[in-house]
Amino acid sequence: MNTQTPTPAPFSAEDVSRRAATRLLAAPAFEDHREHWGDHALNQNDHWRARASRERRPAAVLAPIVARPEGATVLLTQRASHLRNHSGQIAFPGGKIDAGETPLAAALREAREEIGLDPAFVRPVGYLDPYVTGTGFRIHPVVAVVEPGFTLDINADEVDDAFEAPLAFLMNPENHQRHSRMVEGAERRFHAMPWRDRYIWGATAGMLLNLYQRLYGP
Repeated sequence: MNTQTPTPAPFSAEDVSRRAATRLLAAPAFEDHREHWGDHALNQNDHWRARASRERRPAAVLAPIVARPEGATVLLTQRASHLRNHSGQIAFPGGKIDAGETPLAAALREAREEIGLDPAFVRPVGYLDPYVTGTGFRIHPVVAVVEPGFTLDINADEVDDAFEAPLAFLMNPENHQRHSRMVEGAERRFHAMPWRDRYIWGATAGMLLNLYQRLYGP
């Protein structure tokens, strides 16, 4: 009689949970963590080195992996077009960490405020490496499995839309690109993972790449 537990299907929520147990950080990494991830990693000119060296404000995002039976998806938002910073960009739900908050508490709070995601459907499974942005944030990404059955309530003050992209697409190295553009008179290189009509790039694509390397890399 075969009593072995069957191997979860690739890119399923069960597979993510199994890998997360040993490959994600069990707790958020703070000042003693060596910084590998950030906008500066692809940009070594003086302009971007100066940006990376300035004071970093703590922030957190939720990387929600939805346990769809046909294959896991990643829940993403499109920031409101009227916002001063990063308007219209694809993002994870998240924002600054308030005084006394943990990264997990901040990520769950922001996800509820931005898209109405009920924390009762959310099961955190680990953390990615901190991500430093050129706009002065040090982001702590919280990876979580989200059970189906939730409903969203989009906060139009912050978000124009929310959508799900297949985890299998985002974790496929063939879809990991590097693009560049001129910003403030200097070339800026960045990661990108365009999916259908959604241009996923910058910090969000960088954190997704970190998710890939953490869960599926060598």
